[in-house]
Amino acid sequence: MLLLISPDSVEEALDCAKAAEHLDIVDVKRPDEGSLGANFPWVIRAIRDAVPADKPLSATVGDVPFKPGTVAQAALGAAVSGATYIKVGLYGCTTPDQGVEVMRGVVRAVKDYRPDAFVVASGYADAHRIGCVNPLALPDIALRSGSDAAMLDTAVKDGTRLFDHLPPDLCAEFVRRAHAAGLLAALAGSVQVRDLGELTRIGTDIVGVRGAVCEGGDRTAGRIQPHLVAAFRAEMDRHAQEHAAAVTAAG
Repeated sequence: MLLLISPDSVEEALDCAKAAEHLDIVDVKRPDEGSLGANFPWVIRAIRDAVPADKPLSATVGDVPFKPGTVAQAALGAAVSGATYIKVGLYGCTTPDQGVEVMRGVVRAVKDYRPDAFVVASGYADAHRIGCVNPLALPDIALRSGSDAAMLDTAVKDGTRLFDHLPPDLCAEFVRRAHAAGLLAALAGSVQVRDLGELTRIGTDIVGVRGAVCEGGDRTAGRIQPHLVAAFRAEMDRHAQEHAAAVTAAG
C-alpha cells in the first residue's frame, strides 16, 4: 500500500518533507472547501518546491459540479502548477455517464499537456447523503474515461469513517472491480490506524490520510505531525508483513 498524505499549506508540506521517508505521495487539498477541496495554483507550486523531487505531488481539483469544460480547465491548471496526480471528486455527477463525460474531459486536458500524468476519478462512500453517483460505479467510470485510478473518500466530514458508509466487504468489491479494470484502487475517508488491517486484507493500493496524522486527530484545526506520519507508516508496514505471512502460511 502507498501512503498519501494531504497537507493544506506550505508549512504543513514542510512537515511532510521531514517525514518524507515514511510517505509515498504528497496530496494538496484545501479542507475548508470540502472533502476534496481545491487549493490555489500558487500553493501547489510552492508545495512542489517544498517536498523532495522524488515524491509525486497530487492535487485535488475539488468536489466538482457536472460542468465538464470547467472541470477540464481546473484539472489542467493543477497539472500546469506541478501536480502529476490529478484527483477529481465527482460530487455533482448523479449518473455514471455524467461521471464519464467529466473524466474524459479531464483525461484529455491533462494528458495532452503531460502524458505521464496520473488521473484519479474520485467518488464518495457516503454518496447516499449527497445524491451523487453510486460508489461502486467509480471503477467503470474510470475505465471508460481513460483514468488511471478509482478512489473513494467521504463527502461529509462529521466524524464518520469510510467503513461506516461502505463496509469492508463492499470496499473489497470496489477494489476488485478496479483491479479487474487494470486500475489502481485508492481509499480514504477519516481512515484510522484501526482500519489498516482491513485495508491491507482487501488489497487497497493507495490509502489517503489527513486527520489521523494531525495533532488531536483534527483534519481542519490540527496540523500534520511528522512523528504521527512515521507511526502511521509503521503500522501500515506491520499489517503488510502480517498479511504476507498469513498468505504464505495458507498457501
